[in-house]
Amino acid sequence: MQNHRRILSIWFPRLAAERVLRIERGTISGPLAIIATDNNTQTLASLSLEAEAEGLRVSQPLRDARAFCPGLLTRPASQQAEAAFLSRLARWASKFTPFIAQEPPAALLLDITGCAHLFGGEIPLTQALQADCAKLGLSVQTGIADTPGAAWALARFAGQSGHSAHTGDAIDQEARATRSRAAKRHWTRGGAAPHLSMNTSAPAIAEPGKIRQALAPLPIAALRLPAAAATNLNRLGIRRIDELTCLPRAALARRFGRDVVRRLDQALGVEPEPITPARPENIFATRLTLPDPIGLESDIMAAIDRLLPPLCERLKRAGKGARRIRLGLLRSDHTSQHIEAGLARPSHSPDQIRPLIALKLIEVDPGFGIDVIRIEAATVEPLHPTQHSGHAEASTAGASRLKDGAQMDNLITRLGGRIGLEAITRLHPADSHIPEKTATIMGAAWSGPDLNWRAPDNPRPLVLFPPEIVTSENEPRPPITFRWRRRDFETTIAHGPERIAPEWWLDDPNWRSGLRDYWRLETATGERLWLFYAHGGAHVSGGWFCQGVFA
Repeated sequence: MQNHRRILSIWFPRLAAERVLRIERGTISGPLAIIATDNNTQTLASLSLEAEAEGLRVSQPLRDARAFCPGLLTRPASQQAEAAFLSRLARWASKFTPFIAQEPPAALLLDITGCAHLFGGEIPLTQALQADCAKLGLSVQTGIADTPGAAWALARFAGQSGHSAHTGDAIDQEARATRSRAAKRHWTRGGAAPHLSMNTSAPAIAEPGKIRQALAPLPIAALRLPAAAATNLNRLGIRRIDELTCLPRAALARRFGRDVVRRLDQALGVEPEPITPARPENIFATRLTLPDPIGLESDIMAAIDRLLPPLCERLKRAGKGARRIRLGLLRSDHTSQHIEAGLARPSHSPDQIRPLIALKLIEVDPGFGIDVIRIEAATVEPLHPTQHSGHAEASTAGASRLKDGAQMDNLITRLGGRIGLEAITRLHPADSHIPEKTATIMGAAWSGPDLNWRAPDNPRPLVLFPPEIVTSENEPRPPITFRWRRRDFETTIAHGPERIAPEWWLDDPNWRSGLRDYWRLETATGERLWLFYAHGGAHVSGGWFCQGVFA
């Protein structure tokens, strides 16, 4: 007997809407639609069961949907949340087979070759799958065939009512006005709406080796064709797959493009279409289940000392370092607590991670006792070893810089454990001659010192503040006496000038006074000030200002 490859396609037609219903369970009653923005127009991206019963359709403009259903509830679409939900569903589907590929936004593709007999056959497998989805509150349609293309087509188009059983029409291929009434085609106003079940179709299964017979009555939209090619084929009266297979291949490819022939060959198994399963995400975590509940800090630290070395060893083997550590504590009363600690640089050293966790233990509330302790590297980054080469002096200097950098990272890490890493910042040099823009504030844990930075030719003050008015003679030469901050000063030494021009390509309101001549003035009372004379602009007068104080 010839062994056939068997592919299972799982399609969740209402995934986005039902995800929101799961989150807001009990607070939403009535039709629900997920709204997306398409070409500056709000359209329906996903519909709940009740919304479809009202005659609404996917891709319908929101303004038209409001006219059909004034009580429609809406929520914005979230591609990130929907992708994360699909990833969790892929983990759930791993109970049926380890070979799973995601088909965003709402489908999974499973290679169940050699797996169906573990569940009693393909029909019991799909029945178990649909039962799980019913418990999860998800609508699902499935298709099984020898190729991914055929399984995809059966999951979406097999067993359709209306035209499709006889003419091959898909609802998506009908006119817009016809599609808007598709769900209400067989009932009249005032009558009972059609009953829609959660799982709207029975499992569609093509027997091994009989792909062509299973695909023959399906519409050409089941071949995953480009929209333009499907539209052109419909205009010529080619609506079903069996009508397409009768056409000459060379003329078909020449007129409608190579994609039409390629998709047809993939569905029929002539051209191979591999399934690339998603690589499982590496989760770096260790867990310890205790025989008796504990609550003393010393006992918790003893458990942490047992968990950290194997965790760090796994990180080291993978070439990773932890940037954020999460400590999970499960209490005996079935409640839990989670605390997190961040590191300034990725590390897989237990000696660096342990003090951070010990610092956070003051936040732990053991309650009636802790049964389970789990440590997870919530955020990891690649960590590469550093090697020094060259002359002995260069190696010594490099080792010294590396040691100084490690000490600074440890200091930032310890401070971040108390006040948060986000609160620790550093000034990073910026490429600008404007005094206010010569430095950029960056997070110290996510940036490093610029070793290539070169100090400006003229010194800058230790304290820099916005320009403050100085009262003196309105002349470009340094003032002999001036008044600033309600005090009178007398100039003894003046160094300068340093002329700085504004950025002509930017309209900075602070620099509309034109060119500036900066001077370093030493006063008779010992102050060292940074003054500048503004030459004035088109609509702003100039004068003397003070902008900084030297040490």
